Amino acid sequence: MTRIDARFAQLRRESRSAFVSFVMAGDPDPKTSLQIIKALPKAGADLIEIGMPFTDPMADGPSIQAAGLRALKAGMTLKKTLALVGEFRKDDDATPLVLMGYYNPIYIYGVEKFLSDAKTAGVDGLIIVDLPAEEDEELCLPALKAGLNFIRLATPTTDDKRLPAVLANTSGFVYYVSITGITGAAAADSKIVAEAVARIKRHTDLPVCVGFGIKTPEAAQAIAERANGAVVGTALVDALRASLDVDGQATAGTVNAVAELAASLAQGVRGARQAAE
Repeated sequence: MTRIDARFAQLRRESRSAFVSFVMAGDPDPKTSLQIIKALPKAGADLIEIGMPFTDPMADGPSIQAAGLRALKAGMTLKKTLALVGEFRKDDDATPLVLMGYYNPIYIYGVEKFLSDAKTAGVDGLIIVDLPAEEDEELCLPALKAGLNFIRLATPTTDDKRLPAVLANTSGFVYYVSITGITGAAAADSKIVAEAVARIKRHTDLPVCVGFGIKTPEAAQAIAERANGAVVGTALVDALRASLDVDGQATAGTVNAVAELAASLAQGVRGARQAAE
């Protein structure tokens, strides 16, 4: 059982949904990024997705693209991202950490070495947005063998014919993308989400978490009432950006800006009625 499996088992016992936070590794700099990630569990994050900075993030909206560029400018690499996870694990061995991003940096790093180093650092799962189910032998199956969850994305265009292939080797949870388009592009419609989550659950017993288009505590609560988790990224990244100085550097308020918003979002999720199983 991974930390992700254990956390969702705990949430089921508590009859509540998960608040899943996303931040970019190394944004706005490696030191501040680590402080932010350390602050998120205290703010109420049940799981943390950590973006792996990449030069061509095709699924990301302007805010998360900018976060990746800030991180790259600050010298963040995949190796340093794994080191960041290792530093986090020195004080927190319970909070699940998921690396989210694109396959190219992993391919360049070397799949076998990456999986070994990720496992050693304390990574629990991967979300790789540009690897379809047809490419499972590239990374998904080796990741599962290494003891990491491989979390697949389902979208509004994933129909019932396609869904079994998407879910075949998925573990940990299913990430439902609530909108068609890039991150931060639109608001999630909770009624449509509820229908989609119910449809996915007809095909799997895995928890279903919903992301893209959730920016406020009220929106997080509405989604959490219909799914097993609400994922928020763009709003947190925007709060970070707004706290930076004119040169794009961290200020004394940067960590608190992200943590305070995370706390309000977590409160929204915790205010939700028990999500449908």
